[in-house]
Amino acid sequence: MKTFVVLSVIFLGLSEAAAVTHLLQYFYTASSGIPHFPEFVTVGVLDGQPFTYYDSKIKKESPKQDWMAKSEGALYWDRQTRASIADEQIFKGNIEFVKQHLNETGGVHVYQEMYGCEWDTETNNVTGYDQLGYDGEDFLAFDLKTETWIAPKQQAVIAKQKYDSDRALSARQKNYFTHICPEWLKKYLNYSGSSLRRTVLPSVSLL
Repeated sequence: MKTFVVLSVIFLGLSEAAAVTHLLQYFYTASSGIPHFPEFVTVGVLDGQPFTYYDSKIKKESPKQDWMAKSEGALYWDRQTRASIADEQIFKGNIEFVKQHLNETGGVHVYQEMYGCEWDTETNNVTGYDQLGYDGEDFLAFDLKTETWIAPKQQAVIAKQKYDSDRALSARQKNYFTHICPEWLKKYLNYSGSSLRRTVLPSVSLL
């Protein structure tokens, strides 16, 4: 009986180890009214590990992990820098739009976006999400299943209607979260060796 219990624990451990979920996330933050703080910051995070960084003061996308610095060359970082500079202008415009919409001209304000995708290695299922926040509260969220935006507050309804009417935007969102994001997630995992580290079988002591 004891042998059966021990073997059951071992097999359960092997099953749990085989099911691994990996997560690629990006955090964008635009702010106004905060002295000595960049007006725009982006961070790329793989399985909880920051691996890329950009802010409006340094004006340069840079690696935060050795494995990332070794895996991509100057062309990649130049391309990412140009993309982040363009995003910076978009986000500065977005925060001004929201401030005017809410009649908030002064003070400290923060506009954030958090998006990414999750990959289950056991089922090969991929899920994506995109959430926008303003001053620490939920503002908008993209529903991948319906390809529409969710407005948790009345103040965000106008923005929701604007985004929902842009079907090209919804199509790009769907394509990114179902194809592009998972491809980059797997590429970064290959760079880092995370897939190997996170699927190591647990050690079991038999007493």
